[in-house]
Amino acid sequence: MQSDTKIIKKHFQKSMDKYADNAVVQKFTAKTMVEILPEKMFEYVLEIGSGAGILTSFAAENIRYKYYYSNDLVDKSESFVKKYISDAKFFGGDFRKIKFNRKFDLIMSNACFQWFENLDNVIKKCKSLLNKNGLLAFSTFSPDNFKEITDITGMSLKYKSIEELKNILSVDFEIMEIKNFEYVMNFDNPLKILAHMKNTGVNSLTENHWGVKEVKSFCENYIQKFPELTLTYSPIIVIAKLK
Repeated sequence: MQSDTKIIKKHFQKSMDKYADNAVVQKFTAKTMVEILPEKMFEYVLEIGSGAGILTSFAAENIRYKYYYSNDLVDKSESFVKKYISDAKFFGGDFRKIKFNRKFDLIMSNACFQWFENLDNVIKKCKSLLNKNGLLAFSTFSPDNFKEITDITGMSLKYKSIEELKNILSVDFEIMEIKNFEYVMNFDNPLKILAHMKNTGVNSLTENHWGVKEVKSFCENYIQKFPELTLTYSPIIVIAKLK
């Protein structure tokens, strides 16, 4: 499934203040992505899905730019971005519907692309917004992401595999880096897993509210199937250059 934009916005509005404290994996992908960029100087930069400013913070410290643009569904993101880049230009709303009046030398996105219904169209829009030899850098997740949650609930986003990403990108981009990582977190109990997911916006998978019965069933099944109480992240980092 791919979640509804209104649901995503609602849940990230609620979780944004706690997001950075809980987004351990998202910090790892943001830091790694910026570190492996083959270039560190750009004139125009666009960040898609700026959220709580995690990628913004690493960009501010590690790359040089003249103009920094950012976008997020949630308007509150602007204040997080401007903590790190005070003169950033912010565009609120769905990236797919925003009209930008210029092209960019670098487009970045951290832990956002998995939420898009049609990633092919998003990549095409990025292509149209890049200058010649411009870079597209993003992190997303593989089908193994949250495999414990999928096993128990049957719910999952339509994550793209590395091969699927390569097929989408290779039409217009030279793939410079594409890497899949595994990051396993451990928790004291299943309730803390649910709290972690809530605080990182992942409960945007569904609008359905769980009552006591559903939570109890989830916890019992989790302990039975995954007694070590693990939660597996499977991030993918991509760096590609426009052909």
